[in-house]
Amino acid sequence: MTIQRMDNVGIVVDDLDTAVAFFTELGMELEGRMPIEGSWAGKVVGIDGTRTEVAMMRVPNAAGRLELVTYHHPKAITPEPKVAPANTLGLHRVMFAVDDLEDTLARLRPHGAELVGEVTRYEDSYLLCYLRGPGGIILALAEQLS
Repeated sequence: MTIQRMDNVGIVVDDLDTAVAFFTELGMELEGRMPIEGSWAGKVVGIDGTRTEVAMMRVPNAAGRLELVTYHHPKAITPEPKVAPANTLGLHRVMFAVDDLEDTLARLRPHGAELVGEVTRYEDSYLLCYLRGPGGIILALAEQLS
């Protein structure tokens, strides 16, 4: 048996509208949005009585997708510390290749994006940065230079 593809990355957010607006500004498209509930949903995630709303975001003309999820019941749990450092175990970040890193940052800042460190040049190959988006989500952006 072999893996067929990576279908999506799921991210739990506290404000689905804000997260959709942020990722739309990044250049993703909303593929669909719907409530998810019922015994089957609780069995999948291991939480009885779960009620969520999901927004599926896709990269135009590419296979990458993000599944943004907000929990209505039970409420999402805030990790401690709330803003975890880069060396925290678990899902670390999602990276996107962009055409113009500085322009992308300028467009995302009004949506709450904040640099984690600074924009850094890796040799003559890339401009790179980490930023925090809605709910503390860490994204990495990479602009290929050559």
